[in-house]
Amino acid sequence: MLTDGGVFVGGGGEAYGTPQELLLKYGNRHGLIAGATGTGKTVTLQILAESFSAAGVPVFLSDVKSDLAGLAVSGSDKAKLHDAFMKRCVTIGYDLQYQAFPVTFWDLFGESGHPIRTTVTEMGPLLLSRLMDLSDAQEGVLNIAFRLADEEGLPLLDLKDLQAMLVWIGENASEIGLRYGNIAPSTVGAIQRQLLVLENQGGTRLFGEPALELADMMRTTTDGRGQINILAADKLMASPRLYATFLLWLLSELFEELPEVGDPDKPKFVFFFDEAHLLFDDAPKALIDKVEQVARLIRSKGVGIYFITQNPDDVPDDILGQLGNRIQHALRVFTAKDQKALARAAQNYRPNPRFETETAIKEVGTGEAVTSFLQAKGVPGVVERTLVRPPSSQLGPITAEERRAVIAASNLGIKYDKTVDRDSAFERLQARAADAAEAAARAEEEEERLKAELRREREARRYENSSTGRSSSRRRSSRSDSLATAFGKSLVRQLGTKSGQALVRGILGSLFKSR
Repeated sequence: MLTDGGVFVGGGGEAYGTPQELLLKYGNRHGLIAGATGTGKTVTLQILAESFSAAGVPVFLSDVKSDLAGLAVSGSDKAKLHDAFMKRCVTIGYDLQYQAFPVTFWDLFGESGHPIRTTVTEMGPLLLSRLMDLSDAQEGVLNIAFRLADEEGLPLLDLKDLQAMLVWIGENASEIGLRYGNIAPSTVGAIQRQLLVLENQGGTRLFGEPALELADMMRTTTDGRGQINILAADKLMASPRLYATFLLWLLSELFEELPEVGDPDKPKFVFFFDEAHLLFDDAPKALIDKVEQVARLIRSKGVGIYFITQNPDDVPDDILGQLGNRIQHALRVFTAKDQKALARAAQNYRPNPRFETETAIKEVGTGEAVTSFLQAKGVPGVVERTLVRPPSSQLGPITAEERRAVIAASNLGIKYDKTVDRDSAFERLQARAADAAEAAARAEEEEERLKAELRREREARRYENSSTGRSSSRRRSSRSDSLATAFGKSLVRQLGTKSGQALVRGILGSLFKSR
């Protein structure tokens, strides 16, 4: 599995080139695993995850088809493909040792693993706008919401915090607009509708606390093996934009939190981005630029990113050019467009005089690939036909009982399984509204008190022979006092209606800001 400073991938035999290995010191130079459905991409991902873990490198990957959970269970000589695996090992000269690997299961929905959450603030307006497919105007209002939340001391932790913040902005749009520009009610309403769609897709479970701490993913076991973090993505794939945005957020967090390490002997963390085309489909240029920046700079922090997709064309050229380690499984050619894609894929490799790269990519069978890994001084290796080694862990899914046992054995459940709902924007804006109602009630009581005093004074004048001037003066004074509370009286009358409540919350936002 591990060679001297490298990861054995496969090769060997008369029909293949020299044994292929991925050098650990270049493991943070990123990589690509591409190929049509059913050509062996998942097995390749599995053997790379095993090898990085064995080298003491923590790994993150998403299990799109529920068949990578087998990493947690040892392979067996009674497995269906055991004989085929042994035959392959003889061909490539590999000593296969079955074993399980340290796995932590995660699940956005908290069903097939520990819940994994972030806060609205940590996600940020750019990624949230991408997640909800907002227009430029709507993204502008969302940026205002984040700015005001900071200024007003209103933490945005979950979706109900963001919803409450948008309501507050809508009710105070005139005042806020003087500082930040016009805020149309229709724009706020459009964002609220997109938030509802996000809730229906499961976004409610993504946002909240306790938020994920990256250190809990970047762990090693007592025997020095890296933890393999598996995100259950079979259900998440029903919401592809949520899936892609979450993984991009995780990359951004790694980029922002990890220190610079230069050129380490091995990666500090390896991140596999399966179904990578979902990240780039219909993505705005600003987002593509951000991904390119992260891919270019994060390797200096010891993080390797490996994109898994059906066709290299799914990855933008500026990002594809940064992927130094490449494993290309077969591409199927059925149309003229497929033929062009095949030709472009072949051009991404350093030619080998022994064969035509384009022909090899078209002809390799399941479990075979054409590969190119960085060699000494980071020079791309010559492309080779490679027979990929078999996995040491179980190939395919595990039972529900086996999954539950792995989850129960983890100590992270104590930290993440129970949701915490602490004081944040929603609760604080509710408190403002309650204070407004209380202030309005006091104003009404004061109005009733003044009216009662006026009635008593009028009753007393019936039996007193007071002067006309004094009475007129007193009436004018009482009338003036009554007018002073007119606004409070009007406000109280509206408290029972929806529009009245909105008015109270809007006014209260301004009052509390000045305190």
